[in-house]
Amino acid sequence: MSAPRRLLTTLAATVALTLLGTPGATGPVHAADRDPAAGPARDAPHRGGWTGTWGAAPSHAVPPLPGTSIRNVVHTSVGGRAARIRVTNRFGTAPLRIGAATVALQVPGAPRSPAAVPGSLRAATFGGEPSATVPAGRDLLSDPVPLRVPAAANLLVTLHTPGDPGPATQHRSALQTNFLAPGGDHTADGSGTPYTATTGSWHYLSGVDVLGSGARGTLVALGDSITDGSGSTASANRRWPDRLAARLRALPPHRRLGVVNAGIAGNRLLRDGTGPSALARLDADVLSRPGLRAVIVMIGINDIKGTPEAADPAVYEAAFRRLATRAHARGVHVVGGTIAPYAGHPGYTEAREAVRQAVNRFIRTSPLFDGVADFDAAVRDPARPNRILPAYDPGDHLHFNDAGLQAMADAVDLADLRLHTSALRTPALRAAVLRAAR
Repeated sequence: MSAPRRLLTTLAATVALTLLGTPGATGPVHAADRDPAAGPARDAPHRGGWTGTWGAAPSHAVPPLPGTSIRNVVHTSVGGRAARIRVTNRFGTAPLRIGAATVALQVPGAPRSPAAVPGSLRAATFGGEPSATVPAGRDLLSDPVPLRVPAAANLLVTLHTPGDPGPATQHRSALQTNFLAPGGDHTADGSGTPYTATTGSWHYLSGVDVLGSGARGTLVALGDSITDGSGSTASANRRWPDRLAARLRALPPHRRLGVVNAGIAGNRLLRDGTGPSALARLDADVLSRPGLRAVIVMIGINDIKGTPEAADPAVYEAAFRRLATRAHARGVHVVGGTIAPYAGHPGYTEAREAVRQAVNRFIRTSPLFDGVADFDAAVRDPARPNRILPAYDPGDHLHFNDAGLQAMADAVDLADLRLHTSALRTPALRAAVLRAAR
């Protein structure tokens, strides 16, 4: 084996994640981590190991839903022969008791139905038990659930909370109809009849992983409301990460990636506000995902136009440098996404536009990034480049309709995701490889 190859092998071995800590550190607690068909196994970095097929970043704490069964509807990016769910009590102040949990396939073609495909409903367990307690501030992974999960399908992940655990952790802007059944444990009801109420948020759920997807690993989209899908058609899965997942599914299996959406509407790069800042939640929402290979970062507009605003481009550069350095230390490929135009929005000023342009110049030219997704160039109006192309503008001059989000997904160069150089992006590692190659 050559010296450079030995060095890369050593690097690959050192960046594999062990998910033991709190979400604020490296990842969730494991109830168990075994393939029901293959016996004991830990997360592998990759192929054949766990892949993130869906995710949502916790954004808020809301009043609890005691005695309620919550049927979350989620859309898979890749399929597999088994699944596991990530239950979250990230913003809870007391232990969260989950009385029962199930996973099922939603009836195809019925995005607003709580009914399961007959025969698909499976109980989820935690360390072999049907119930579990999630400590405050933590996530908990279930045991593997033996269910064949298709790609591009909707799953019903149902959780029953028998008591009052205090503030409930949610992802507020799901852009998906989810269902509530008050008055008891209805997790095993496949008909959906008890689910008489709906919610536009995901409760107590932050991820679904699949086993044996054949994909190369997991890609996370880290961002704000644009990544979260604001402006897109509800219950249709037309956010730009969804459309990117569709493009990736068309590739040969060895180049496919599962896609996890870590966008939060209102989120910022530099400051906590609507959810922790992107820097503060990097470990929990990105680096803790299984089989992580790449992250696409598109965030900063809420810092530019928010209160207080951040008017110095240097602070954005420093934040992106910290983010990329932490990701590269784990061997993760980092793609920088330029910030889209927003003239016509009430928050727009010429001074803020100058900041956006300066930050975008940095993203386009910095060697910090392994690739660039030039979202700005993809969606701007050529006649007025400080504005969104009218065909992509849902009317608020900030977010994007379905066509605009498709254009954003198309702006990601899939060649940037071949992942050949991610382990070499820090100067020290590049220099070490070059020295060994001489």
